[in-house]
Amino acid sequence: MNTLAPGQLRAEFARRLSEMYGREVPAYTTLVEVSRAVNTEVLQRSGADAERLGSITRVTAERHGAIRVGTPEELHQVARIFGALGMHPVGFYDLRDAAASAVPVISTAFRPIEAEELAHNPFRVFTSMLTPADPRFFTSELRAELEAFLARRRLFGPELLELADRAEHDRQLCETDAERFLELAVGAFELSTEPVDKRWYETLEQVSAVAADIGGVTSTHINHLTPRVLDIDALYQRMSERGIEMIDAIQGPPRWNGPDVLRRQTSFRALAEPRRMRAPDGTVSTGALRVRFGEVEARGIALTRNGRARYDRLLEEYGDAPEPEVWQRNFPATERGLLEEDLAYFTYRLRADRPRDSRPPANLAGLLDEGWVRAEPIVYEDFLPRSAAGIFQSNLSGKGTRDNSRAATEYDLDWLSSVIDRDIQDPFTGYERQQNTSIAEIARQLGISEDLVPNTSTERKHG
Repeated sequence: MNTLAPGQLRAEFARRLSEMYGREVPAYTTLVEVSRAVNTEVLQRSGADAERLGSITRVTAERHGAIRVGTPEELHQVARIFGALGMHPVGFYDLRDAAASAVPVISTAFRPIEAEELAHNPFRVFTSMLTPADPRFFTSELRAELEAFLARRRLFGPELLELADRAEHDRQLCETDAERFLELAVGAFELSTEPVDKRWYETLEQVSAVAADIGGVTSTHINHLTPRVLDIDALYQRMSERGIEMIDAIQGPPRWNGPDVLRRQTSFRALAEPRRMRAPDGTVSTGALRVRFGEVEARGIALTRNGRARYDRLLEEYGDAPEPEVWQRNFPATERGLLEEDLAYFTYRLRADRPRDSRPPANLAGLLDEGWVRAEPIVYEDFLPRSAAGIFQSNLSGKGTRDNSRAATEYDLDWLSSVIDRDIQDPFTGYERQQNTSIAEIARQLGISEDLVPNTSTERKHG
């Protein structure tokens, strides 16, 4: 009997999730159509340069989803499901202080971590967990009621979790089990038709619309699904021309005449979707909730620790949307400049047309200058907390409430790792490993015994 490996399960899960979400949110289908049209035009206009950060096949298939859960146990179960798909937790994101609005969640992202798996299908899921223990958002009385509500619900059934565990342990599922696993996994993230308790939902909504979306219902759902586009400014204009209301800005670095770095994102505004609402007297009527929206992203080069520190400093000095002139003054306008200032990550490959009649230089700059190797940028696979919070905030109907006189409950990567019983990778670690592996391979192939270039960003952190 044929079997499906984690990468195949992941690709099929992403495809089916996209189909399901398109049925539930038709504007998402429009977003995907416009993204593909823009990508085709960029490819025709720019040729090979358009695929410098990933093949058009990868970019066309690329998605990231977003889900929200309420408890450590639910997050642990989500990790088991994504583990079956070859997706590992990467990064810790604290959105509680990243936006002016009340967004009481911490997050991680589940994604492939190996280069070949990312090239096959780079599906990611940004996964947020509610923080009822934070007294800035929840009184002790509301916390107790919220935790009791969350303890009573079950998001993922035992059959789904058992299949997930088997798939992760065996690194495969037979076709019959794979079909059942995918059916249950996709179904777990469909929008429920069960009536929403109107009083309870509105109680949480006064604190935060995000809290209500997570803890005000008995199920979870895919909050948004994000295609990747090669020209996000063109897409923003096209969607607006189609009469779809977009948020006010594109989050992330500005458009400028230099290398794209990190990640830019925007979305259409959350739609008023009909939901069945149960009143305190038990009667059920049709209302509307605005919780789901259509996000789209453009990805650039991954920045080193030094590059990210420079980016974060710009945000502190100039706000979330630095002007292009500010960017121009602070970042090199070429990939080589980013490389030389240790601001971005690259992999290195021997050139087919390299010199054959001389000894190679013993340093990376010389190898690049004399045509021995080429540098290929590493695409940024992760997320920006302020941009993520900005998207959340842009799609909220109100700011909610937060008592800043209270001390925040502390969460960090180690705490979250213990909750899900899995190591959470620091995003920089994967990029550094990928870059250093390629450098070591160049040295081996050329017979250069000493290190070509030390990983300066790692040295600065740990040295």
